[in-house]
Amino acid sequence: MKVRVRFAPSPTGFLHVGGARTAIFNWLFARKYHGEFLLRIEDTDVKRSGKEMVKAMIDGLTWLGLDWDDEPVYQSTRFHIYKNYAASLVEQRRAYRCYCSRERLQKAREQAIQEGRTFQYDRFCLNLTKAEKKARDSEGSPFVIRFEVDEGFTTFKDEVYGEIKIDNKQIEDFILLRSDGIPTYHLAVVVDDREMDITHIIRGDDHLSNTPKHVLLYHAFGWTCPTFAHVPLILEPDRQRLSKRHGATAIEEYKNSGYLPEVVLNFVTLLGWSQGDDREIFTRDELIRAFEISGISKKSAIFDEKKLQWMNGKYLLSMDNEKLLQMVIPDMINAGLISTNFLHENKEILLRIVGLLKTRIKRLTEFAGLSQYFFKEPEQYEKKGVDQHWQDSRVIEWFELLCDKLAGINEFNQENIENAIRCLAEELKISAAKLFHPTRLALTGLTASPGLFEIMEVLSQETVLRRLRKAIEFIKNSSSTT
Repeated sequence: MKVRVRFAPSPTGFLHVGGARTAIFNWLFARKYHGEFLLRIEDTDVKRSGKEMVKAMIDGLTWLGLDWDDEPVYQSTRFHIYKNYAASLVEQRRAYRCYCSRERLQKAREQAIQEGRTFQYDRFCLNLTKAEKKARDSEGSPFVIRFEVDEGFTTFKDEVYGEIKIDNKQIEDFILLRSDGIPTYHLAVVVDDREMDITHIIRGDDHLSNTPKHVLLYHAFGWTCPTFAHVPLILEPDRQRLSKRHGATAIEEYKNSGYLPEVVLNFVTLLGWSQGDDREIFTRDELIRAFEISGISKKSAIFDEKKLQWMNGKYLLSMDNEKLLQMVIPDMINAGLISTNFLHENKEILLRIVGLLKTRIKRLTEFAGLSQYFFKEPEQYEKKGVDQHWQDSRVIEWFELLCDKLAGINEFNQENIENAIRCLAEELKISAAKLFHPTRLALTGLTASPGLFEIMEVLSQETVLRRLRKAIEFIKNSSSTT
């Protein structure tokens, strides 16, 4: 049997983390077993569904690299099919027309609340005589079609939760087709999964309570049920339902925030799935080879954005400098740090800067901000650095002597720069760190940065001397105003 799975989003919102995980699990399962991953747009809610939402869904899947087989199926084009299936169940006396008004149902619901019991439809219309039904039809009374639930138990096996058995007394005669001809989720999903030859249904466990109804429909139609696997919810660190503050946001936002698609794929896959060890970093192909439904946990996954950032940083660190440079160029140009001409003329320098900074960034969007001192003079100096490293009265003298040392270097490279600074420290009888920290602040405006000597070589001798002299003037001016 060829594996056929589907991702079936409702386009009433954007593709969020929970939906993305469902899509990823289905995609990985299909690709592992050389099956097919199908896309179905469940847009029966015409008022709330929109083309922009469909596009956002498709864009999110495409960004994650989740390709699908065949053309997407749109439920909104299949209303006539669902209507025919509902009619066939009426003919088989597995379903019936219900003419009950909203007012009658509301009164029955209120009465159930008053009596402290759960409301279930009382099958009033199931017991109508042929004459009563004919009279309502001749009057043009609106009706819905309800499925008649038999007595007994409904049992099915879930690949995550095991065998589940439900007393049918807990299931009311549920609606299949509304009075406007629009199918309910229950009818549409079962019909579509059958017609699309779906073999495995992997979806969120918020659908677990719907599954007994679906099993009843499969049996009524005489069809074999697919394999079910329901995936637990994703929770916030405080174990509350995922909110927009902690990940329940459009996948597009992760792209805009500087996360790599392969990282989001890796991270989201691990939200409720494991291959049985503590491994956390996988390539796409490794995930395909490793994925099994049996690895899905019964416990809810915890969304930890700090872990996502850590993982993104790991990927960026391992990335080729050339590839990473191409990714950060747009942000650097938008920030006014470089121009297209500068890029062509100074590509080697840019590659070195990328190599230095990729050890410090967690997201692509951080690069432009962290790289500013390579292209612009520091506009201000970090206060804690000034307080910590520039209060010694000898700093101005040290900087002046350092300028002399650095100006005398013929080949301005890391080795010669380091030798010059360490020699000066020995002459001054101070630790090298006494020079390193004040110098870093003067050149970058910051107390933390990549290696000092590497930065100085990239900045060039002229720029280093100019910034040291600017720092000297800043310290002098600060001293004169205190």
